[in-house]
Amino acid sequence: MVPRKIIQALSLSFILLILNYSAIFGQNKKYDVVIYGGTSAGIASAIQTSRMGKSVVIIEPTHRLGGLTTGGLGQTDIGNKHVIGGISREFYQNIRKHYDDPKSWKWQDRNAYMDEGQTRTEKGEDAMWTFEPSAALKVYHQMLSKEKIDIVYGERLNRESGVTKKGNQIESIEMENGSKYTGKIFIDATYEGDLMAAAGISYRVGRESNREYGETLNGVQANKISASLRWTLSRNAYNHNFIDRVDPYIVKGDPTSGLLPYISEGPPGVDGEGDNKVQAYCFRMTLTDHPDNRIPFKKPENYNELNYELLFRNYEADNGSEMNQMPWINSPMPNRKTDTNNRRGFSTDFIGQNYDYPEASYEEREKIVQAHRDYQQGLMWTLAYHPRIPEKVRNAVSRWGTCKDEYEEGSDGWQEQLYIREARRMVSDYVMTQKNCEGIDTIEDPVGMAAYGMDSHHIQRYVDVNGFVQNEGNVEAHGFSPYSISYRSIVPKKEECNNLLVPVCVSATHIAFGSIRMEPVFMVLGQSAATAACQAIEEGVGVQDINYPALQNTLLKDKQILEIQINK
Repeated sequence: MVPRKIIQALSLSFILLILNYSAIFGQNKKYDVVIYGGTSAGIASAIQTSRMGKSVVIIEPTHRLGGLTTGGLGQTDIGNKHVIGGISREFYQNIRKHYDDPKSWKWQDRNAYMDEGQTRTEKGEDAMWTFEPSAALKVYHQMLSKEKIDIVYGERLNRESGVTKKGNQIESIEMENGSKYTGKIFIDATYEGDLMAAAGISYRVGRESNREYGETLNGVQANKISASLRWTLSRNAYNHNFIDRVDPYIVKGDPTSGLLPYISEGPPGVDGEGDNKVQAYCFRMTLTDHPDNRIPFKKPENYNELNYELLFRNYEADNGSEMNQMPWINSPMPNRKTDTNNRRGFSTDFIGQNYDYPEASYEEREKIVQAHRDYQQGLMWTLAYHPRIPEKVRNAVSRWGTCKDEYEEGSDGWQEQLYIREARRMVSDYVMTQKNCEGIDTIEDPVGMAAYGMDSHHIQRYVDVNGFVQNEGNVEAHGFSPYSISYRSIVPKKEECNNLLVPVCVSATHIAFGSIRMEPVFMVLGQSAATAACQAIEEGVGVQDINYPALQNTLLKDKQILEIQINK
């Protein structure tokens, strides 16, 4: 007779074998559509795929869905709300429903909330355009729960050897932990374009020269003008720059003492020439002034006062006009919270410290993200408490702090999601340019519309010919009508891959991407990418060869807006 302990041991071994087999089987599951990146675009892609009856998985490298929409960017940049349709508009309509519930107003009376900023919710609208990160996350989960979507968290693509291709077709992708996902169509919905790059797709990092595509707002933008002329000439280099005559050297007036931190060596380059530099990143802070929900700004352990010497000198160089100005845009969100963004010459943008990020390894990226967090935490403590900051600024900033009830419970109120304004950009058979934004060039295969101005944050900090510090790279070009985005700009060249779509790192120049790169537009393009993916599966063709009129009909049926309908 076999002893009971042996039977129990064998039974346990059998159970473990079954569990291991199930895990392995789950890790190699096949889908119609595999989405890498749980950003707003990835979520819209997954919802649309599910609605079209195809199996779908979202693989999110972090442990939180929604990217910047749930990561602090609650002041929605749109430009024209009338061109936001489909699942994207559904999201903002659901945000409205969320705040129509009195239980959603814990820290503020509903009637006390004043909607300010560049995208306001007007009376009678069916949607709401400003929101807390936690509200966005709740709404996304509600929308996803109604669909048949598998969601995988905490798995990162093996960028070295994790993409298996046969000819010009991706067969499967493998994560760092060995999980493998096989699909008919793949969608790269990351801000970085990691799947796109690993699949061998052509892309760019940095700025093109103006002459490459016949543009005027690309390349180096260092032509700062005087304050007296700023409204009659270009405002690009002037905005978000230093007060005149701020000294860049550790010892004022002594170049031999070395440059202060975060100033680049050498000149900025020739105006209009291209480079491989990237516009600045920051954290879109969620702040509150409610005493019961506020976490005061804390001085980082590695705080270095020299890192903020330029901030001190910028205030000290002023004759009074800016001494009381806040170096931030503190847009109100519901429940006495904010979406806080960069403003003025020395602010939350960590200028020039992100050039390596797009191509960096995961470990190197984590160091870059942490450096941004350390810088910004030190900045906020400095503005709130350092004696060299004007008293009125200190008094205004110190009443704010991060939120106890946002992001991970028990944390310091700082999010994990860095604002990746731009990383890689695909180069496909059609490149969106400044001419598309301005309506000079039009396309015949629209899959959505963009409406925001051509926008770039500063890219480098340098010493000008007079020996003073300047920022370079800012562009703010508005005043044009909404324009259509080409289907060809979200699919690679056919010879490179015929079963991949890229709705975030789209084929666009630096300056055109500066207009396209808005979260509502990413959702629109994510839905359109998924529609095209499902159609390619049904037609049995590559994504470049689908029947565009059929795609157009489906997009319109699903309430996407492909042309200007403002007066209709």
